[in-house]
Amino acid sequence: MARTIQEIKTVATQRFMASEILAAMYGFTQGESFEREFSKVSLENFIFDIVAFSIWTVEILMDTHKKEVSDTLIQMLPHTARWYRNKALAFRYGYELIPDSDKYDNTGLSQDQIETSEIIKYAAVEEPEDDTRLIVKIATEVAGELNPISKIEQEAFTAYINEVKDAGVRTTVINYQPDILRLSLRIVRDPLVLDADGTHRVNGGKPVEQAIRGFLRALPFNGELRLQELANKLETADGVAIVQIDSAMSKWIDPAVNGYGDFRTIDIRTIPLSGYFKIENYEGIEYVV
Repeated sequence: MARTIQEIKTVATQRFMASEILAAMYGFTQGESFEREFSKVSLENFIFDIVAFSIWTVEILMDTHKKEVSDTLIQMLPHTARWYRNKALAFRYGYELIPDSDKYDNTGLSQDQIETSEIIKYAAVEEPEDDTRLIVKIATEVAGELNPISKIEQEAFTAYINEVKDAGVRTTVINYQPDILRLSLRIVRDPLVLDADGTHRVNGGKPVEQAIRGFLRALPFNGELRLQELANKLETADGVAIVQIDSAMSKWIDPAVNGYGDFRTIDIRTIPLSGYFKIENYEGIEYVV
């Protein structure tokens, strides 16, 4: 970034006044202030003004050139899936982009205003092998839970993506209700710790249910659910000796029916279509000894 004219002049005059040879020639004390020894109308002051202005001009030109080269490279290089994800997270509801740009003008805005307008809290971008479009999955957060944004907000987000995306790139925005997870489990319990319905005998909590919720919260957005890892997590809960997952199923929003489709069996692992899961209920948990 270019320095100011005064910054450049200060550096130059300090070096001038630090010179032992120049101090002997002019008769000033080495290291003395330039302004104290030379008046504003002195020839030396005019020379330093001219030199500082010239250097400042060169630095401004270099900054401009660097920006032009950077902008050219940005326009020439195709953007990655990570770039699209970052752009999705950067969306600001209710604000216009700078003309001919993919950025916002933050002038006059507080940090709270900026953060409040950034309604996309989670995003993931997929590139299906059998399709030429990018799948952009998004979600917001309400009271600590992942949720889709509203239809009005999605309209603005889709317009934003169409504005910032590369020419010729087709995108599909996935802003769905969570995939519903249904589990059928058998838990071998420690009867000293858990009663017959899985309630902790001391604190009254439900350790297995708490562990399931914690596991789902810890999954990365659009992360892969692995049944073995879920079983391992549940075995660390208080009062749990053995975990048997008899079945795991999920269902997701089907645009063709404008609602949830049928439950499908999860075989070893799966990635939620919406990007995140919500547990249906805990009725499928059986506690045995």
